[in-house]
Amino acid sequence: MNGVRRLTPRTLRGRLSLVALLTAALLMLVLTVAFNSVARHRLQHQADEELRTRAAAVATTVDTRGTTVRVLESSNDALLDANVWIYTGRHLLEQPPAAAQLTRVADALARRGGQRCVTATVRRPLRLCAQPVAGPGSRATVVTALDLSPYRSSADTLLLGSLALDALMLACTYALTRLAVGRALRPVRTMTDQATQWSAVASEERFGSVRQPAELARLGGSLDALLDRIRTLLRYERRLTGELSHELRTPLSRIVAELDWWQARPRTADQTSATHQVIADAAESMRTICDTLLDDARDSTLAAPGTTEVLPVLHMLAQVPYAPSHLTITADGPHLVAGVPPALLERIVSPLLANACRYAVTTVTLRAHRTPDGVRVDIVDDGPGVPPRFAARLFEPGRRADPGDGHAGAGLGLPLARRLARSAGGEVSYDAEHAPGARFVVTLPAG
Repeated sequence: MNGVRRLTPRTLRGRLSLVALLTAALLMLVLTVAFNSVARHRLQHQADEELRTRAAAVATTVDTRGTTVRVLESSNDALLDANVWIYTGRHLLEQPPAAAQLTRVADALARRGGQRCVTATVRRPLRLCAQPVAGPGSRATVVTALDLSPYRSSADTLLLGSLALDALMLACTYALTRLAVGRALRPVRTMTDQATQWSAVASEERFGSVRQPAELARLGGSLDALLDRIRTLLRYERRLTGELSHELRTPLSRIVAELDWWQARPRTADQTSATHQVIADAAESMRTICDTLLDDARDSTLAAPGTTEVLPVLHMLAQVPYAPSHLTITADGPHLVAGVPPALLERIVSPLLANACRYAVTTVTLRAHRTPDGVRVDIVDDGPGVPPRFAARLFEPGRRADPGDGHAGAGLGLPLARRLARSAGGEVSYDAEHAPGARFVVTLPAG
């Protein structure tokens, strides 16, 4: 098995060339055997025709008009009598000199009667044919013999010539196949070199941009689609990383602030317990954030079954240290239920509330009420609002209206809120008609 593997070419070009060579060799073998069989049969037929012609010539010297067969003498008697036997019944009338072994073969052929031919080997291959001669008074049989050596030599010459031609054709077939396969695989080598040079993340080059044969064009299209999916996954990974860092910044800041405050000077047991509770709440918030975003990354949807009381989540979110002096929560009923899990509602509203608190002057309002299709939550602030020129790009990841406004942020909170809301069948939008300040609207399915 290892020997076979060593003999098998490792390259596709070599394997295709070997397959073409073996196929051509098999075909040429069949054709050569068939051709030489036909040639040998044709040469034997020519020998039989020569023997019949000689027998017919000898028959003209045999007189069968009487009751006794007579052999007439002619001027070419010596030439005609070479390898010729004349019988009347089983009685031998005439035979060539020094041909005792062939005479036994001729006797057997004459006794069998009819027009027959056989091949015998007596120091050399010979062909013998019996030709009946019927007359009005008697019957005779003429047996003629012919040396087959010239015919066999011609057949051997044809065989050697065909084998030499086969070898030449196989060499040409192998060379031309390697050349053709090499030229056909040249685009594949080019694609391989391109693939090693391109970056799946940064490069915009694609295999489909180059004119290729139909098979390679389909392969290039598949590879292009694979590259696009890889780029999408990498972009999604970077976005997830950015969203995690953005969402985890707030609870981490609370933990750091509480630890700094607790270490600034000795604290009472109650104050230490309160600090521990704040840190525990922030850690739980970080865990919820990680679970929510990772679930979204795994499933590409967070439309998991579940319902949430809206007002308790809004009141919990309102307990932020960076809230303005006046934060109001209103609702048109005590039991507003959204058809999303609590963690998802928190992750949708949290970046919108953080954004409102960051830019509000004095007031932030959270207003929840029912709609014909579900639940709506408005997040309103009295800040400067969104510049009209930036409103169209408000939900693009990494975009900020004024990066130098002194507020920390990576421009990921609003896109994340919209993506999570859409994954649950809802929406996050910006009300450009509201003034002054800004109003963001969250719509969610009813629970």
